[in-house]
Amino acid sequence: MSAKTFHDIPLSILDLAPVVEDGTPSDSLKNSVSLAQHTEKLGFNRYWLAEHHNMPGIASSATSVLIGHIAGSTSQMRVGSGGIMLPNHAPLVIAEQFGTLETLYPGRIDLGLGRAPGTDQVTAYALRRTLNSSPEAFPAMVEELEAYFSGTARVHSVPGEGLEIPIWLLGSSGFSAQLSAQKGLPFSFASHFAPDNTIAALNLYRDHFKPSDVLAEPYAMVGVNVIAADTEEQAKYIATSQQQQFLSIQRGQPTKLQPPIDDIDAVWTPSEKAAVQQSLDSRSTIVGDKETVKRGLEVFLEETQANEMIINSQIYHHEDRLRSYEIVAELME
Repeated sequence: MSAKTFHDIPLSILDLAPVVEDGTPSDSLKNSVSLAQHTEKLGFNRYWLAEHHNMPGIASSATSVLIGHIAGSTSQMRVGSGGIMLPNHAPLVIAEQFGTLETLYPGRIDLGLGRAPGTDQVTAYALRRTLNSSPEAFPAMVEELEAYFSGTARVHSVPGEGLEIPIWLLGSSGFSAQLSAQKGLPFSFASHFAPDNTIAALNLYRDHFKPSDVLAEPYAMVGVNVIAADTEEQAKYIATSQQQQFLSIQRGQPTKLQPPIDDIDAVWTPSEKAAVQQSLDSRSTIVGDKETVKRGLEVFLEETQANEMIINSQIYHHEDRLRSYEIVAELME
């Protein structure tokens, strides 16, 4: 079974393994397996999980472990990280973990790398013990990781050495766009929460791209939030869970994913509303019925000229989340 496409590009899944207000991390991880199996049958291309820490509403902190669980619960779809926050880890450990994953599930594993901590500074210290591994060291850490896979490092990664595991660089600014271009690697931009930087970063990547043994031409994937339902009204109601999540982050008080509410304007101030809407810009956050989602994806594809889109859907009720991806799948050929 090959991946289906939307206007000739693959669509993929970004899963933050949301922990809902009346649920547990156990429920969340079971739902991730259910969603992966569901979307594999629907023809989505890849299923990525994101590394976050100290976040009550996100259960994918042990990202490599969860990738293995999802890969073992599916049969064909690619599974990977969107992403591993490399400054939190020794590159050798990531080489060994992903070498093991690729050995267990050959030809199905992606390694997406980010340079942010994916958390706050206190938690970053708890993860690293010191803060010597900073985002500024990211290019050198990527080089070290590549050396373990190529077998040119003094230390051998077993498993890992000699395996061709696709490395992606992830970003929400121009830094990783430039580094991806210099190294000739595929690039994934976090337009689902940094929409204002999207086009500049993609132009930077494409304009400075240098062909490599990995890629002859640039390959860009963009993140997009999609909340689809059978009616516009239902979709807007469901979307209030994601709005509340961004509001809690804006306030510096992250929570579990909250149930949808009838009046979102009752819970935020005008300035908070503006800040959330800036992150959840209508270009890369598409909420509505099938036709609205179709038009939104078409416009965003036209604007970005992306090679692939990866869809995040922060939805409280699991059944609504499954249905949202079904509606998107109906748009694929």
